[in-house]
Amino acid sequence: MWAASCLASCCAACACEACRSAVGSIGRRSARIAYCGLFALSLIVSWILREVAAPLMEKLPWINHFHRTPDREWFESDAVLRVSLGNFLFFTILALLMAGIKDQKDPRDKLHHGGWMAKIFCWCVLVFLMFFVPNGVVSFYETISKFGSGLFLLVQVVLLLDFVHGWNENWVSKDEQFWYMALFIVSLICYIATFSFSGLLFHWFAPSGHDCGLNTSFIVLTLIFAVVFAVVALHPKVNGSLLPASVISVYCTYLCYSALSSEPRDFECNGLHNHSKAVSTGSLTLGLITTVLSVVYSAVRAGSSTTFISPPSSPRAGSEKPLLPFDKSDEQEDKKKDAPRPVSYSYSFFHLIFSLASMYSAMLLTGWSTSVGESGKLVDVGWPSVWVRIVTQWGTAALYIWSLIAPLLFPDREF
Repeated sequence: MWAASCLASCCAACACEACRSAVGSIGRRSARIAYCGLFALSLIVSWILREVAAPLMEKLPWINHFHRTPDREWFESDAVLRVSLGNFLFFTILALLMAGIKDQKDPRDKLHHGGWMAKIFCWCVLVFLMFFVPNGVVSFYETISKFGSGLFLLVQVVLLLDFVHGWNENWVSKDEQFWYMALFIVSLICYIATFSFSGLLFHWFAPSGHDCGLNTSFIVLTLIFAVVFAVVALHPKVNGSLLPASVISVYCTYLCYSALSSEPRDFECNGLHNHSKAVSTGSLTLGLITTVLSVVYSAVRAGSSTTFISPPSSPRAGSEKPLLPFDKSDEQEDKKKDAPRPVSYSYSFFHLIFSLASMYSAMLLTGWSTSVGESGKLVDVGWPSVWVRIVTQWGTAALYIWSLIAPLLFPDREF
């Protein structure tokens, strides 16, 4: 017994030391990855509680105070919302604390990059405490999460537009025949994918013998968008290119597919998923993986993108030639080394992205607050999900067209 006790104590001590070393090794460059990992952990916790927490939550008196016991799906959604609320508060508090940081000598810079044991502990406490808040608070959070999720999707669209325009400018700036040919080939592949995939959408979501006018109109509008993008981009007065137009066309086609595949499984025009139980696990896994990847990209990209709010930049030390004599320039160089270095991205906006992503993940896992019955076992299924995707597609099309015509309407402004 004594030997076993000593062995257990040693194992526990080693495990704690290993965790402390792992957390302490998170440096300045890996801080953003660590935050992404913490967010991924919140998704895993939400997923687990969504599957197993209902029997436990039914026994909690401060949650189950209804005259009639709610459906099991209500408890599953409530567990997801409470974890999401804790995650949202954690990142929102960090966003407020990090507001206004301009250089690395700010004491809050260390809070952003360090103190991981304390931050993980605070995250766990916040999530735990959310299971004691009144139902009215959770219901209010559920309502505002729909708007926060829309903002998160809008951020993704803006980032995509910034990426494709930057991609096109990078290849054009090389001014070589090879890269011009690469632009043409990639654009051609994207357009082939757009029209081929649209044909599959007609086959899957507008089967013959059914009145599927709504689905048909969505697919036709997607094809119209692809044509309009190309026409506007190639207009002589517009400084556009086929590469961004083709990439945005593929993305709009994907959004159309995502919207139509989110239709209820018993909808007669949804011919892709006839056996909901057979695809529920795969749909859930794919939805979670897609969310994690999109959030990781959006957070890291938004943190370093000049498209969004970023701290004012200042000349880097040593970037200018010395204007003083040699001995004085050495002294000036020493002063520059001691000068505070500006932060490379907005910490506050970085955490705000994760706050919005917490709302989005909650809506994804709860079917946009309508996950009742069979849809409650699936991810991102229901008519609200359909319209969110369609509206996102329309917003993407509008923003892309605006990015092309805005320089013509406002020539004195930089876009």
